[in-house]
Amino acid sequence: MTQSQPGILAPVPAQARFIELRAVPGENPAPVLKMLAKRPVSDALVIGLGAGLVQGVGQSLEELHAFRALTGPGCEVPATQADLWLWLRGDDAGQIAHDARVLLQDLAPAFVPVDQTNGFKYKTGLDLSGYQDGTENPEGAAAEAAAFAAGSSFVSVQKWVHDLARFDSFPLQTRDNIIGRRASDDVELTDAPIDAHVKRTAQESFEPEAFVVRRSMPWSDTRGEGLQFVAFGSSFYAFEVQMRRMAGLEDGILDALFRFSRPVSGSNFWCPPVKDGRLDLSLIGM
Repeated sequence: MTQSQPGILAPVPAQARFIELRAVPGENPAPVLKMLAKRPVSDALVIGLGAGLVQGVGQSLEELHAFRALTGPGCEVPATQADLWLWLRGDDAGQIAHDARVLLQDLAPAFVPVDQTNGFKYKTGLDLSGYQDGTENPEGAAAEAAAFAAGSSFVSVQKWVHDLARFDSFPLQTRDNIIGRRASDDVELTDAPIDAHVKRTAQESFEPEAFVVRRSMPWSDTRGEGLQFVAFGSSFYAFEVQMRRMAGLEDGILDALFRFSRPVSGSNFWCPPVKDGRLDLSLIGM
């Protein structure tokens, strides 16, 4: 029976590590991918494959394509496409560190990490701005419909860097208007400005509707602090139309989120389904 990777719909964990890797030129990635397909699947790890990697083993998937960079009025949305994505999840940061080290050893020499970010759950699932993240996430059957197609899922991943000193300098009403919700109770503002984030990304306002399942997590290290944005979908449609509107490409109105935050990375991945407790790579001939 074909299923989805269980970590996708599992609740956001207390701790996580996001790792993006690139394939090493001249090294055959197939043996490593077959090794990954033999590992028992659990909610402690979600795996995604990029379009370049799939093409590198002589295959293609109709819905899979690299992240598309955007330039909008006053913003840049970069593409930094990687080949392989790992989302290690759990309650113990030390255990995640050990698991990541072993996994990276197994992936060498075919893959090398190009970015590694430790995520964490903040209070009840807040962004570091103090506002609830993923309030409009679909749940239950609606989440399954939004996130999966025959067990497969497609995930768009970005690292957003916040300027929290700037954000905190705004009056509370301005901060609420940027997000479009009250920080105090997470209630959406009926009179929010047209550039408020919740208005720019209202999933039911697109045609067709653009629902994603968000599993984003805050991060903070020597590079800064912000949000590791993670959006799963049955295709990339929902993420891409939301991102285009946020960047002002639909109507020239830039999402107010850009007043204090900006994306510095962007990658798309296919998250293979699961069969008999292991990754099913049959769609790419393995």
